[in-house]
Amino acid sequence: MMPLFEGCATALITPFKNGEVDYPALDRLVESQIEAGIDALVAAGTTGEPATMTWEEHLNVIRRVVDVAAHRVPVIAGTGSNSTAEAVHAARMAEHFGADAQLIITPYYNKTSQEGLVAHFNAVADAATLPVIVYNVPSRTGINIGPWALEQICRHPKVVAVKEASSDVGQALDKLRLVGENAVFYCGNDDLIVPTMACGFKGVVSVLSNVAPAETVKMTHAALAGDYHTAAALQMKLLPLINALFCETSPIPCKAAMAKLGVCEEELRLPLVPMQPKNRERLYAAMDELGL
Repeated sequence: MMPLFEGCATALITPFKNGEVDYPALDRLVESQIEAGIDALVAAGTTGEPATMTWEEHLNVIRRVVDVAAHRVPVIAGTGSNSTAEAVHAARMAEHFGADAQLIITPYYNKTSQEGLVAHFNAVADAATLPVIVYNVPSRTGINIGPWALEQICRHPKVVAVKEASSDVGQALDKLRLVGENAVFYCGNDDLIVPTMACGFKGVVSVLSNVAPAETVKMTHAALAGDYHTAAALQMKLLPLINALFCETSPIPCKAAMAKLGVCEEELRLPLVPMQPKNRERLYAAMDELGL
């Protein structure tokens, strides 16, 4: 199987200004990511705050990133929803816009059964020709895709990859053992990039790379090349920044960091609020330590 990408895909933030999507800032962000050598971009994934965007905004962000990227790197559209019908609609629209793949999160709040997860992913995969990346992040959705369900889901020919963002590394590796021949695995935890890549993951879908794209690319490419000495050293060097980026609910710290870098306004949508002062100091100190 040819992976959609190897290395680092950035789960892009969505810049806001005066309550609206800041498209000029989004354009600048996409260009800076490509200039830094990023391997792929995720538009309107959960880091992009789609939960507080209208569907029109959500789809317009996907279209804008596809247009600005202009096939220079793959664009993966966040199409997930806790409504299967809405996810199907988003999948069809992302396909129409020219996205290269779709990232589908597990349905949140509904907390369906494992059989329901299989049915959900199959329905969305059936609806469009876009390849599917299954996104498992139980800490945010309240539901975990178990090994049995993932094995069933990955039998669908359009399911080509898994973004695994569970803290249960043992289960993640068990999933890789079960379905690794049918799907490429990407890490969804910035603090576990190198450990999971050492076991066969092909890269990361990253929040960190919004702030430090070149460094994250260098780390993942070193791991891909088998240079784990360099990769591990970079993982440890970046760890204070990674920890600071997740010391409050993501993407709150990431938005603060990007505003500090002058990329966009530090604007979030309620119920998310700006960083607490002590955590902000910690974040800025970690950025300074890396020369950012």
